[in-house]
Amino acid sequence: MTHLIQIQNGPTRRVALVEEPNVRLLEGFDSVYALAHAALAAGTPLAALARKQATGETLAYDPIYEGKSPWRLLAPIDYPGEPARCLVSGTGLTHLGSAKNRQAMHAASETETDSMKMFRWGVEGGRPPAGRAGTAPEWFFKGVGTILRAPNEPLPVPPYAEDGGEEAEIAGVYLVDPAGHPRRLGMALGNEFSDHKFEKRNYLNLAGSKVRPCSLGPELVVDPVFGTVPGQVTIERAGRVLWTKSIVTGEAEMCHSLANIEHHHFKFETHRRPGDVHVHYYGACALSFGEGVQLADGDMMLVKFDGFGRALRNPLAVSTEALTPVAVKPL
Repeated sequence: MTHLIQIQNGPTRRVALVEEPNVRLLEGFDSVYALAHAALAAGTPLAALARKQATGETLAYDPIYEGKSPWRLLAPIDYPGEPARCLVSGTGLTHLGSAKNRQAMHAASETETDSMKMFRWGVEGGRPPAGRAGTAPEWFFKGVGTILRAPNEPLPVPPYAEDGGEEAEIAGVYLVDPAGHPRRLGMALGNEFSDHKFEKRNYLNLAGSKVRPCSLGPELVVDPVFGTVPGQVTIERAGRVLWTKSIVTGEAEMCHSLANIEHHHFKFETHRRPGDVHVHYYGACALSFGEGVQLADGDMMLVKFDGFGRALRNPLAVSTEALTPVAVKPL
């Protein structure tokens, strides 16, 4: 599999191939976005072009990954100079574990919650025959490219939030080609990060609970194996493990096929604007909030899936600012 990272040293950006324990710099491209456009123009697979552009210049990966190098990790995809043209979204209720967590949140008022109904519909109709559309999964908007945080960057709990908690997932990375056709560039580790306390009050709060920063990376896997993908999610506090759980994702572990998820995201014409980048989270199977864990300022969230490179690490940062209502003034 081909793994790419984006790194930056001052004003200089580079794309590099991961060749453990080093990374090999590419010639001529300072972003995966530019590399992908060049691959489209040349009619060449992204992985093939990346390997063609590989130079003899390598850097040790450990210092970059650990934040001890002048080079720092960026998210493995962005829209350079115009982050609003990167749409970040997700699909929920795709894993049995996510449905159980949601049912537990909202079971007090209903025998079968709307969340469980939607999950059941996905089980019944989320894997249609080839060439047919199945049941639509739950879909939510997270924001645009400005909300994407790089590995090692804090994920903030803002003053208006009630909570902040990890959601360990894999996300698809897409580019809409000049003809308006979505093209999958690859997949990456993700921490979708949500406000679960706010959501728990009422499932209609789901939309607002999702409009939060999130993280991606460190590596874009260009040609991933996405059948059954074991992983591990861990919360560390003061350097010690507070909570950890073995998890699993992948198409074989989900009630919706990848093709069905992608169809229901890109069926909307506004999601097929040429040149746009899309990051779409495929859903989590477990989260610490569902097991009664309350994250605190400084806690480190780690997400790891087999075959997807080094773990994604992000600390939690709880804002100490007072909540001040946003005042809108007439013009």
